[in-house]
Amino acid sequence: MAARTLDAAKKPKAVIIGSGFGGLAAAIRLGYRGYQVSVVEKLDAPGGRAYVHEIDGFTFDAGPTIITAPFLLDELWEMCGRRFRDEIDLRPMDPFYRIRFDDGAVFDTNGDAEAMRAQVERFAPDDVAGYERFIKASEEIFQVGFVELGHVPFTQWQEMARIVPKMVKLRSYRSVYAMVSQYVKDERLRVALSFHPLLIGGNPFTVTSIYTLISYLERHWGVHSAIGGTGAIVNGLVDLIRGQGGELRLNAEVTEITVENGKATGVKLKDGESIGADIVVSNADVAWTYKHLLPGVTRKHWTDPKLDKARYSNGLFVWYFGTKRRYEEVKHHSILLGPRYKGLLQDIFDRKVLADDFSLYLHRPTATDPALAPEGCDTFYVLAPVPHLDAEIDWAERAEPYRRAISAYLSDTLLPDLEEQLAVSLITTPKDFEQRLCSVKGAGFSLEPVLMQSAWFRPHNKSEEVEHLYMVGAGTHPGAGVPGVISTARVLDTVVPDASVFA
Repeated sequence: MAARTLDAAKKPKAVIIGSGFGGLAAAIRLGYRGYQVSVVEKLDAPGGRAYVHEIDGFTFDAGPTIITAPFLLDELWEMCGRRFRDEIDLRPMDPFYRIRFDDGAVFDTNGDAEAMRAQVERFAPDDVAGYERFIKASEEIFQVGFVELGHVPFTQWQEMARIVPKMVKLRSYRSVYAMVSQYVKDERLRVALSFHPLLIGGNPFTVTSIYTLISYLERHWGVHSAIGGTGAIVNGLVDLIRGQGGELRLNAEVTEITVENGKATGVKLKDGESIGADIVVSNADVAWTYKHLLPGVTRKHWTDPKLDKARYSNGLFVWYFGTKRRYEEVKHHSILLGPRYKGLLQDIFDRKVLADDFSLYLHRPTATDPALAPEGCDTFYVLAPVPHLDAEIDWAERAEPYRRAISAYLSDTLLPDLEEQLAVSLITTPKDFEQRLCSVKGAGFSLEPVLMQSAWFRPHNKSEEVEHLYMVGAGTHPGAGVPGVISTARVLDTVVPDASVFA
């Protein structure tokens, strides 16, 4: 792909708020299309939710750890005349995840059809045929939900109307769990095949079955991790932006999107500086953008009452820790399931209480890249889905007891003697998501991806409130997860005017 060229003095200006995957991808795509791009970031380093913590020689990816559609990254590098594989060492994972049930049974997932068939047969021989039908159904949904619709803007209701017949045919009104249950009867398999929406902030019992496409997406492209961590990809994206002549400004918090005559004209920073622009792209949380960054705008679509009544994704409790020893038997990605599934999810999403039990995602990147910890040590993070801030949990009081409960559980299961082996420790709660990442209700993934908050019903990539304002990131279409947020930037190719319009 050859970048489009305009005289530097004539290039229209684009300001992008936030340097998460969506903002960085948007910057590259707009730079490719002839815009002069400035990315402004509140934090002291890029990445947003993909920020990197470095503590005493241990390197922790703060958020996303899994790459499942690497072609999206290939595309961004190609736009800059470079090759992703030449600059980023991406390693395929096998297994994708090791799922450990509360009774100690283990289910390894990967992209090998025969191996997966054998795993299913080991748990429930009678479910093998149903499992294969499920994968076929997942592929059909993938073709519609990701291939056909992942980059569609849905700015007009007619675009939604056109896909309704396909949605009905695929019975997308069902939940993920209900769809999986149609194909397999063993409860452990139902859990293993339906947990994926939790990776993007959705309850498997309520989100649309469109999200079963993740099962086939993983089989089709695999699950990968980068040497150097996800932060290596973030740094690579920043380098692409600078190579295009764009800039990244850190410690630059936006307090207002300036608007004149109904059009975005730039941003105002916390220190009082104003930056003019022809277009503004917000990679900040969508609800935060509308509630806090447009103070002078009378909103007709995304009003405060509407945003307050919307359904938000769960919160996240994340404990980053380094150990003085290595736990060689622990895989790169592990899912540890507690004694309850539906009941725990009801506590998180509906009752909004902090339960005594939990299910966990455990990340051990040093299984693949030992350089992320000092020699002889391991880097970990463990993530527990928890209620968002509507639960009114006092995290200042509850965080340490909750961490200790998780530590005791890990010590009893995969990481013996854990407390005594700790070298470093850091906790993030939903309160940190609210204060540090400006996430409304401290939600980990913005709006919950239920059917009536998906596609046309989700905040549009082209703002309904202000001209020349655009949205990328988890809260807009197509949604959360690394493939989703990078795809929100792909939508901009359709809705953002060509640079020549402003020349």
